[in-house]
Amino acid sequence: MFKGRTVTLLVLVAMVVSSLLTVTLTGQWSLAGSGQLSSGLFADIGGQPKSDIKKIETALDLVTKNYVEKVDRSKLVDGAINGMMNALDDPFSSYMAGATAQQFSEQIEGSFTGIGAEVSTENGNVVVVSPIKGSPAEKAGIKPKDILLSVNGESFEGLTLNEAVAKIRGPKGTEAKIKVKRAGVAEALEFTIVRADIALETVYARMEKDHVGVIEITEFSMNTANRFKKELEALEQQGMKGLVIDVRNNPGGVLPIVIEMSELFVPKGKGIVQVENKNGRRDATLSEGSGKPYPIVVVTNKGSASASEILAGALQESAGAKLVGEPTYGKGTVQSSYSQEMGDGSMLKITIAKWLTPNGEWIHKKGIQPDISVSQPDYFSVAPINKEKTFKFDTLGEDVKSAQVMLKGLGYDPGRVDGYFDKNTERALKKFQSDQGIRADGELDAKTAEKLESKLIELIRDPKNDAQLNRALEEIRKEITQAASKP
Repeated sequence: MFKGRTVTLLVLVAMVVSSLLTVTLTGQWSLAGSGQLSSGLFADIGGQPKSDIKKIETALDLVTKNYVEKVDRSKLVDGAINGMMNALDDPFSSYMAGATAQQFSEQIEGSFTGIGAEVSTENGNVVVVSPIKGSPAEKAGIKPKDILLSVNGESFEGLTLNEAVAKIRGPKGTEAKIKVKRAGVAEALEFTIVRADIALETVYARMEKDHVGVIEITEFSMNTANRFKKELEALEQQGMKGLVIDVRNNPGGVLPIVIEMSELFVPKGKGIVQVENKNGRRDATLSEGSGKPYPIVVVTNKGSASASEILAGALQESAGAKLVGEPTYGKGTVQSSYSQEMGDGSMLKITIAKWLTPNGEWIHKKGIQPDISVSQPDYFSVAPINKEKTFKFDTLGEDVKSAQVMLKGLGYDPGRVDGYFDKNTERALKKFQSDQGIRADGELDAKTAEKLESKLIELIRDPKNDAQLNRALEEIRKEITQAASKP
């Protein structure tokens, strides 16, 4: 939705991405791309001393005239603007030069080339908000909250988010070797990701047994509301009795889109979202919809951000929906983009307001708490194994721990998951190797590690192992039964 430091860039291309959210509830602001305020609703108009501008101009002239080497004046200007944005100490306010701004605008329409992960900055680190569904990043094992350290040996330390993203980008088919720091893992992980074209289909729907509909939303792009309405109508025509909406790892999107979708479920006159400006003035968006007669459950996790959180909060507080899963990401600010004003194809994204749930809750850095907390099995977030080393009996380390977690998830219980390679681990590994037609020597080499990871991916992709979704389905079926038993 509205994302950031530079608005949570979509490394989808490793590119900027983002938080497309730039309008408010009343429609008085324009969408990302134009970003021009057409009303003074949130403006804080006041003249600034001309001496401030003069100081900047003087510094620019002094550097241009006196620096020992020839100076690219446009780079100095870009650097000055980046400095202003950095001085705000706000990961969701940023400056994008022409090429990056163009990529941002194209992202709203939904087609990219890159690795497919949305990133932001936190405490100077490049942090994953969420990988895009079906993207190379997701398939490689990139997780929300992973800290990206470098790509192809080039460190991100000291770089702006735009600069880091530019290094991650590259032609289709090329490799990006990404080093990652993950919470709970002592050593840095390395992922080799092949860049690819990423077409953003944002809505996936299906009917489960007992007439339970499931709609997964991967991002709130410009065409998402229309796609969602069509899929919802098709499920309703099939006799749907309850709906599960899955916004896990959904990094957000366009505000008017999520409002339009929320109105399908929130009864007329009830709140969808509030926006509060710097002076504390709040603007509330109330639904013009009529609500639905069937129960609704929303599935969330820590990768559910921005617009996903607006939808979850609106449905939880104003439509009686239950949230199942994990607390959401916690992005409670609104950005507006300004490109026409810049005049050269570049863009500024500036945090202009907070957004709050219908009940006035600011979820920033806290997220929205689920009604029913459900975590996925440990193997869903296990780190990949270093393929350049071979591990055997009596060794110790994070790679051994990852292998133990994988073995246990696959049904080959090693007896421990603390990273020590004991005889039980060796026996479990030999059994796995034998079942997979690999030489059963009990050593964790590259071939065994690759097979472990490929079998684990199959396990994770099997819907029957999705604890969060299965709990949501269980809850919706219970509510359908309760509704049917009422006189």
